[in-house]
Amino acid sequence: MQRPFNTVGIIGKPSDPSIANTLTRLCDYLIAQHYRIVVAQDSARFIQECKVRVSDIAELGAQCDVVIALGGDGTFLSAARAIVAHDIPLIGVNLGRLGFLVDISPSTLLETLGQMLAGRYTKEQRYLLRAKIVRDNQIIHEETAVNEVAIHRWITPSMIEIITKIDGIFLNSQRSDGLIIATPTGSTAYSLSAGGPILYPSLNALVLVPLNPHTLSNRPIVIHDSAEIEISFCQNKQINALVTCDHIEIPDVLISDKILIKKDPLPFTILHPDGHDFFEILRNKLNWSH
Repeated sequence: MQRPFNTVGIIGKPSDPSIANTLTRLCDYLIAQHYRIVVAQDSARFIQECKVRVSDIAELGAQCDVVIALGGDGTFLSAARAIVAHDIPLIGVNLGRLGFLVDISPSTLLETLGQMLAGRYTKEQRYLLRAKIVRDNQIIHEETAVNEVAIHRWITPSMIEIITKIDGIFLNSQRSDGLIIATPTGSTAYSLSAGGPILYPSLNALVLVPLNPHTLSNRPIVIHDSAEIEISFCQNKQINALVTCDHIEIPDVLISDKILIKKDPLPFTILHPDGHDFFEILRNKLNWSH
């Protein structure tokens, strides 16, 4: 029977020597199983005595049938943004701490991965957000996020005053430290720590979570993911804001700018081990029912 994947890409946590042993073990296994391997340039220097093809992370997706992210959720987010345009699936190996997205343990890596590469896996599609910074009716910056787009006050002790519109319709104005717009994927990340709800991954929804609002009646709200969210500011004096897309910073956003946020049309695919159970992950990661 023809196997579903022939060329395997590997993206490891950059500049982290602790991945070396697992990375080398993984490459040795894939070579022994006659897979072609392409390793992201930042990780290739940690490989011991393995001959593999090396690629810039931005070009790796075009050369592979599947990509393995080796690290924590941050590594997984970077890998997802890098490969989303190439319509290839992503597998996560957990070398980090919490790891909601990277669900293969290093202790069972080779056994679990062997089954998945042979076609025994659960497939799941997730979407990204696309944020645009608009100044004087021109888009001056554009970025994507898997987890969330967050607007923060920036180098000021004062709250920022945010106006939110949904599909052009006024939702509210609020004085706060900022606002998080999260996908279902991101609902277990920054949004959760700010008091937002957990969204089931397949929901067609987004959640808006205020950060330390001045008025306690400002609560998280869940909306449909087809909506376009428009954020603007209503301060009289100039206070810069910081916009982050996952861990990518867009500093020096002006109060005269607008931020437009919408679901990106391109999904990416996650492959989970057979028997993947989202509720079991919640119980384990959040220490429920212990």
